[in-house]
Amino acid sequence: MYLSSWSGGKDSCFACYSAIRQGSEMSHLVHFVREDNLHGVSAELIKLQAGLSGINMVQRDVSSDNFESDFKNTIKNIRNIKGMVFGDIYLEEHRSWVERVCGELGIKALLPIWGIDTERLMNDFINEGFEAVVVSGKQEVIDKEWIGHKVDKHFMEYLNKKPGVDVCGENGEYHTFVVGGPLFKGKIDITKTQVTGRDGRWFLNIKGFSVRVEPTM
Repeated sequence: MYLSSWSGGKDSCFACYSAIRQGSEMSHLVHFVREDNLHGVSAELIKLQAGLSGINMVQRDVSSDNFESDFKNTIKNIRNIKGMVFGDIYLEEHRSWVERVCGELGIKALLPIWGIDTERLMNDFINEGFEAVVVSGKQEVIDKEWIGHKVDKHFMEYLNKKPGVDVCGENGEYHTFVVGGPLFKGKIDITKTQVTGRDGRWFLNIKGFSVRVEPTM
């Protein structure tokens, strides 16, 4: 059984989905709630989102100052785990950290989308039927009107016109929230939002939503 690191965004979601398709069985999604929440999505909404996957979730408040020890203590309390899935794509410092920490915990770090071309990865995410919206972005990179926009070919075209911007946002240019797709048994319809800015970033405040649960066959 495996754990999957979960932020609610497209990369962690697609990594989990890819690992399952490659034969890994998921025990829990693990969501760390930090005070410097760059996604801007509430822990409650991410918990609801995870519930639509049918996979159990562990959600823990952690501090930036003690993140590694908080991370380790959380994982230690989950039994019979072979490894943990992460959605990193090409940042070596992230890979080094997860491999070191997982090694110290005696589990394997699994990175199923590592090294995939980010343009291809975005296309695969969209073509597999996932739906996500942009929930935050650096103001120097992402124009305000794109906050709340669907992650689609038009958004990719917009990003590709910006020199030095990674189309997947691997360098923190923007963050997303997945509202539906083949990993889930339902869809979240966002009905009311407000865009606000702080600390050089735009954030989508989700003020209203509804959930459509797919009927079981």
